[in-house]
Parts: sequence; structure tokens; C-alpha cells
Amino acid sequence: MKLSNFKAGQKIQQFNYKSYEPNKINISWELDDPGLALLLSQADIKLGELNAYSQLIPDVDFFIKMHVLKEGTQSSRIEGTQTNIDEVVQKEEFIQPEKKNDWREVQNYVQAMNQAIIDLEKLPVSNRLMKQTHKILMQGVRGTNKLPGEFRKSQNWIGGSSLVDASFIPPHQDSVPELMGDLEKFLHNEINPVPPLIKIGIAHYQFETIHPFLDGNGRMGRLLITLFLVSNGLLHKPTLYLSDFFERNRMLYYDNLRRVSSHNDLIQWLKFFLVGVKETSENSIQTFKDIIALRSNVEHKIVMLGKKYNLAKLFLELLYGEPKIDAQSTAEALNVNISTVLRLIGDFEKLGILKELTGYKRNRIFSFEDYLNIFR
Repeated sequence: MKLSNFKAGQKIQQFNYKSYEPNKINISWELDDPGLALLLSQADIKLGELNAYSQLIPDVDFFIKMHVLKEGTQSSRIEGTQTNIDEVVQKEEFIQPEKKNDWREVQNYVQAMNQAIIDLEKLPVSNRLMKQTHKILMQGVRGTNKLPGEFRKSQNWIGGSSLVDASFIPPHQDSVPELMGDLEKFLHNEINPVPPLIKIGIAHYQFETIHPFLDGNGRMGRLLITLFLVSNGLLHKPTLYLSDFFERNRMLYYDNLRRVSSHNDLIQWLKFFLVGVKETSENSIQTFKDIIALRSNVEHKIVMLGKKYNLAKLFLELLYGEPKIDAQSTAEALNVNISTVLRLIGDFEKLGILKELTGYKRNRIFSFEDYLNIFR
């Protein structure tokens, strides 16, 4: 089917409402829009540059953690959480009680992403993997009693307070297994090849339209993008996160997704998606460049610590994953006594690497501000 001729689906009368039944996507596709083809080429080039760049950075895994935290924060903000990157890097005991639920949602996202990347070593991107990941995503937060790890067995809706005033009603629950089976086959269809970025763009739209879970569909749909890119070798490490682009363009994100089903306009959604891939790849490359420059500067500073250098280097590596620290947890992480850590923190303060945030004499928190600024 030509992308320009795509028919997204139709409304189906249920008992006292109409649900939207999307057409299946595991078919032969033909890319027939020159503007889309140009954007695809540009996005492919930038994604390739990002992938190459991330492989050139020594110890890149130190920095991936912050990328995942930023993605989890932005993806959750799209769904209405109010937490930010400064709060997310804090330990739970330092989070205000009214913000702990939002904090846990982001931590679940990070855990779900990390576990799914590990699971990709033995599982393909599949309904099984998505269910396993969803179960982690929903543990102990809003929606924990809405069948975590299972496709829904009842009707859900988007917008409004009920089916009567909903802005969109996904397919009936009886259609979900077949539609998700078709989506899985599409992701692995090698007989009718589709450019990978076009494929995951279509798959993301279809997933959000099916809305297969009772809760957490937006976050799962965005997780799916990264998992697909890693699984198919377009990314060596999970370094492309589109949630920041989607959050900054939230209304366009929703409008373009909805326009597919309302106007059969798949091409406009894919153009928006590819612009997101291109811009996010460029931003991620710049982030890595900023990290490399900061790392060089900071490592030059700690050389001045002489005999303390080896411990200081370990401390710095810890800070790349946990840029807000306290003395007690640092002592435990480095397996040294608290007095040694306090002296080391003092050295890092004098070198301008760490900043004390609380103004207290006890229970002080220190921040690696220059590093956090890269992700703010």
C-alpha cells in the first residue's frame, strides 16, 4: 500500500458507544512522498552519526544512566507528572512526600528501560517483552491495580470522564490480542521490507491507537521506539530519547497522532516523527560533546589532588551516574570511611566541581552542577 493511500480504520458500534478499530499494518508498504523520503534520509544520517559518536566515547555507560533518567522524566511529564531532573537524581528519602509518587514513576521507567535492554539479549521486541516491561513500569505506582503486565480486558478511553464524553475510544478489548499480534508480525516482517525509522514510526502510532494496556500506554509506546532501534542495530546503546522532543511539542505530538485516524494522514505523523529523530540525534550528539569537554576539564582538575587521584577518579565516575550525593551513601559506594569521603568532598568543593545545596551542617547534599546543567 502507498503511504498516501493509507486508510487508518473505522469506528465500530458497540453497545452504547463507538470504538475505533484500526486497520492492520502488517502489509506491503510503498513510500511515495518525496518530502518524507528526504526527511528519512536526513534522520538516518543523524541517527548514524549519533550511534558512531556514542561508540567513540570511553566508558559511555557512565553517561547512559543520565540519558535514561532524562528520558524517564520527560516521558512521565507528558503523562502529567511534575517531577524534574533535579528531583529524579535525588534519593527517595530527600524527596518531598507529595512528590514521591511522581518520583517513583520515573524510577520505574528507568528500571523498565534498563531491564528491557538486558532482556533484548535473549528476547526480540515482542508482546512478551512489552508485557514484562509494562509490569515493571507500573509496580507500586498509579495504575498498579490495572493489570500490570497484561493486555486490557475491558474498554478504555482517552480524554473525558467516561465513554460518553471521551475524545477517543480505542478498539474493543476483544480486538486487542489480534491487533497486537499483527503489530508484532509487522515489526519482524522481512518479506515486505520497510525502512526501520518508517517502521517504528508506524508501529508507535498503531500501538498508541490500540492502547493495549489499561494504563501506561504512552510511556510504553515511547519505550518501544528505543527498544526497536537497539534491537535492530540502529543504536549500539540506548542513546536516542524522543520524549524530550514530544514533551516540548506536546500538542503537535497528540494532534499528529490523532490526525492519522481522523484524516488517514499517516505521512504528516511520519514527517513529525522523523523531524524528532533528526533533532533529537543532533541534540544528543551535542550532549556527548559537552560531556567530553566537561570530563576533560574536571579530570585535569583532580590531577592536582596527587595521592588522592585514584580515589578521586572513582568518586568522579560515581558522580556521572549520581550527580547529587551525600557523604554517607558515597562512603558506602566507595567502601571507605566517612571522614575520607568528607575530605574528598571538601577537595571537590574547593576545585569547583561540587556545590553544597542545603546550607546545613549535617545531612548535607552536594551537586555536580556543571554536569547536571547539560541535562537540564
